[in-house]
Amino acid sequence: MSFPEFRMRRLGLSAAAAILATTLVTAAAAQSMVVRSTGPSAAKYPTGARLKATDKLTLVAGDKVVLMQSGKTRTLSGPGTFGATGTVQASQSLGGNVTRMLAKGPTMRSRGGFSRGDPVTPSPADLRAPNLWLLDYRDAGTFCVLDPAVLMLWRPNMEGDTALEIESAGKKATVAIVDGANFRKWPTDVLPVQYGADYRLSGGGLAKPVTVRFAAVENAPDTVEGSVDMLMAKGCSPQLNRLVDTMSESEAR
Repeated sequence: MSFPEFRMRRLGLSAAAAILATTLVTAAAAQSMVVRSTGPSAAKYPTGARLKATDKLTLVAGDKVVLMQSGKTRTLSGPGTFGATGTVQASQSLGGNVTRMLAKGPTMRSRGGFSRGDPVTPSPADLRAPNLWLLDYRDAGTFCVLDPAVLMLWRPNMEGDTALEIESAGKKATVAIVDGANFRKWPTDVLPVQYGADYRLSGGGLAKPVTVRFAAVENAPDTVEGSVDMLMAKGCSPQLNRLVDTMSESEAR
């Protein structure tokens, strides 16, 4: 085989590889993933399911499915039949909330958080922590911890002094949150963060005790897609719900 012929074959193989890679990337980008599914058809379209561009979703009354595609969400409500992919627009102003939600260094804002309802006069029950790495102690379940040394507790209101009690493995700590503040550091000196251990939280305005456990996060993803995948894999449902809620609110209506 002559050198020119060999070189041309190599160029042909390189071009074919590039085309294949582009095709795979395009196919991946065209996929949608179910990030929330409620209603009678929830088992049919479970959270985490990946759908091809040609797939159809048939929903009945009471169904609501939130799909993520290219870092944006699209909410489908039944009854009806819907394509798995579609044009997704996002509000630039509300999209900034998603950026703040993913920030690795939580900003200690002086008031409130993001609202699930009326953005003008939200009630405390409708507020959520403005960053994934703030522990909203109302939420039971597994919480992914980025840096145990700076883990912060968060409450949705700032009115009044309150005391949150935390118990684990026979040890107890009381965290005082004073009037005018909705942040307080986790008491690592008394109850260090241990992964897989249960922590029982009571008081602090809670209607009933809440149990949380922690999962380690070595490197937090920089993208929405990566964050959703990570939270699903580790079972950190409260943070996943918080992120999906924030993304859904940023959908252009």
